[in-house]
Amino acid sequence: MNQQLSHPELSHSETRLEERARRKAAKRESKKTEIAVSTLDALKRLGYANTTMRDIAAHSGMSLGSLTYYFTDKAELITYCVRLYKAEFIGRIESAVGSHRTPDRILDSLAAELARSITDDLSTHRLWYDIRSQAMFDPSFRPVVAEIEDKLKRTLSAALQAAGMKGDEVLPLGYAMLDGVFRLLLQNTAADHQPYDQLERQFRMALEGIVQMTPSS
Repeated sequence: MNQQLSHPELSHSETRLEERARRKAAKRESKKTEIAVSTLDALKRLGYANTTMRDIAAHSGMSLGSLTYYFTDKAELITYCVRLYKAEFIGRIESAVGSHRTPDRILDSLAAELARSITDDLSTHRLWYDIRSQAMFDPSFRPVVAEIEDKLKRTLSAALQAAGMKGDEVLPLGYAMLDGVFRLLLQNTAADHQPYDQLERQFRMALEGIVQMTPSS
């Protein structure tokens, strides 16, 4: 007759299985992040449209079969990559704004971080705008673009409010204007390198103008 496991033995067995599953999931997630970092490097050089899964596999030192074990297709991989680097960007913005209390210091810190981001991460941001444009034609990208856009709106709107912007109804316009300035300066820097100091001054002037907008009476 088979003996049933006692409750303590059963609980210990379940704990070991759960721990093994957690380790396996963590290892898989770590590998996916490693692949994503390598993928971003390939995408920054070639652009979304010109990069295939085979290109990414070669750049990552993997076989195509191994790559598709972690990501079923290019859309899933790009979605993971975009989430990864935008989360870092948003975290930097929150840190820059959260470390100050006065409006002037918040504007200074935000302008400095936006300028630094273009200076250091130009290719990565250029990829974001590439994917955002692709979402207009490829439905597979729309959910992640909408998700990230919502996080960016909330983060940057909170930053503008902390810097003194009044009126919830003008915050969407404030975000749209800041996004437009960021994209223009990104485009200008990609075409003709602009030094960090110049970018910081331009962001500071733009932010000051945006914050001073008031709701129409």
